[in-house]
Amino acid sequence: MVLVQDVTSNLIFSLNATVPVFLMMVFGWCMQKAGLLDEHTTQKVNQFVFRALLPALLFMDLSTADFQKVWDTRFVLFCFFATACSIGIAFLFSLLHKDHAERGEIIQAAYRSSAAILGIAFVKNIYGEATMAALMIVGTVPLYNVAAVIVLSLTAPVQESGSVSRKQLAVRTVKNVLTNPIILGIVVGLLWSVLKIPQPVILTKSVSYLGNMATPLSLIALGASFHVRSAKGKLPVTVGISVMKLLAFCAIFLPVAVLLGFREEKLVAILIMLGSAVTGSCFVMAKNMGHDGTITACAVMLTTLLSALTLTMWLFVLKSMQLI
Repeated sequence: MVLVQDVTSNLIFSLNATVPVFLMMVFGWCMQKAGLLDEHTTQKVNQFVFRALLPALLFMDLSTADFQKVWDTRFVLFCFFATACSIGIAFLFSLLHKDHAERGEIIQAAYRSSAAILGIAFVKNIYGEATMAALMIVGTVPLYNVAAVIVLSLTAPVQESGSVSRKQLAVRTVKNVLTNPIILGIVVGLLWSVLKIPQPVILTKSVSYLGNMATPLSLIALGASFHVRSAKGKLPVTVGISVMKLLAFCAIFLPVAVLLGFREEKLVAILIMLGSAVTGSCFVMAKNMGHDGTITACAVMLTTLLSALTLTMWLFVLKSMQLI
């Protein structure tokens, strides 16, 4: 009886963490179907969330935290090296695909997750703050961007890759990383915390209004971006990407994270880094760099659907082992 109660309690905990997140995405999809959110509006909402709301949320969480207690070099380095290893594994997986021009899409889709949006959403939903998600982003997002530009440029179709020089790509990559709004929000928040700058009530309330909008609005926009028709075609390779993205990386790196002593908020942030859905920005980047984008679109759609099940499963396993 006690065992059944424990299993039920752990399952309820996992569902409480995942279901509200995906219900917001379903709501966004329903709004798209109802015609209240068209493609143009959704794109603008995504830009607003990425450039204004998410940085405000991260600043809100980090600027009021104790830097000495928040910063964890081991955790940031683990996120960086786990991501680097994931990119290497994704590269090896792409070699199984015959079409060289599509390998870049496969690599990017296999390693790049919705770390910013879903990571913040899940950690905040469970623990009420997204501090560790912010540190996870520090260790992953710059590497995400640099690796994506390099991989996509080296594998772009010949007629497209010649239009942009290697030097231009390098400059663009560095600029994108340095001007990334999420990274800027984290840096400013950490500096504010280190310098212990007091916050007037007016600033605190204003930033909190923006930050509190970030999670629901980003999830609604993500759901509104979902188009079932785009998920058709390239099914075998997309299934392979989904298995790697949602299951394989978690199975490889979560045990390592546990052995290193990461628990609770840190472990949930690592889980989202490893096993969340492919981010929609992958498609935008692939198209902008001369790729077809079909594989990327399919991967975004399929992993978004399946991650509702797989993330619930991983949370249930971690909760059952009393790790979170």
